Amino acid sequence: MAYQNLLIDHSDGIATITINRPKSLNALSTATVAELNLAVEGVDGDREVKALILTGAGYKAFVAGADISEMTRMGTPAALTFSELGHRLCDALEALPIPTIAAVNGFALGGGCELAMACDLVYASENAQFGQPEVNLAVIPGFGGTSRLARRVGPHKARELIFTGDRIDAKTAAALGLALAVLPSDGLMAHCRAVAQKIAAKGPLAVSQAKKVIAAGSDLPLQAANALERQAFAALFGSLDQKEGMAAFLEKRPAHFQGR
Repeated sequence: MAYQNLLIDHSDGIATITINRPKSLNALSTATVAELNLAVEGVDGDREVKALILTGAGYKAFVAGADISEMTRMGTPAALTFSELGHRLCDALEALPIPTIAAVNGFALGGGCELAMACDLVYASENAQFGQPEVNLAVIPGFGGTSRLARRVGPHKARELIFTGDRIDAKTAAALGLALAVLPSDGLMAHCRAVAQKIAAKGPLAVSQAKKVIAAGSDLPLQAANALERQAFAALFGSLDQKEGMAAFLEKRPAHFQGR
């Protein structure tokens, strides 16, 4: 389908979704969030896609936040609908069976920070800034920031960032575990694509199961989490990919995975 606020690219098993509203620093309007939900749904239904990169158009912003000009007109019912739409998007990103990579090029504030945190891997440009500044507008994060930020950086630091609305730079974000690495702006996408290509060459069923077990196990006691791992590990031995991967290793050749 044709999108008004997104650019979509598929190549070599990698999907790239670019939020394309550079004049508004890629702010998340209701229409943009709705389009993102549709785009993620499309990726979920495409078996050829092995990894997803999410980014923003230009060098200034990944997503500078929600569209404030639209939010000023919202009352409580409309705000709840908008929040539910954003939560659905972030939940859908987390639920994708493939790894997701946020290429944070510039501002990742408010909804932008929440969107990045819903991705599996986050890489930042040198000019990136992260933050949940909603209290400056007398509201709080609405797309899952209160819970995801605490899980990323710990409850203590999350409280400080949310209560003060302070921004942090890319190096600080990396030190806190909010980003994995800091790259030059002109090298960010190449790095993210290289990571995506490396992932896309692995056994897709195994990568998918690893993502699922890590996500489910992180909120479980260790013994219960390890039980999930054992089940997933054993189940993969019933796949054609496992037979191919181990045969290729023994035969000293590249593996050719089918996702079966």
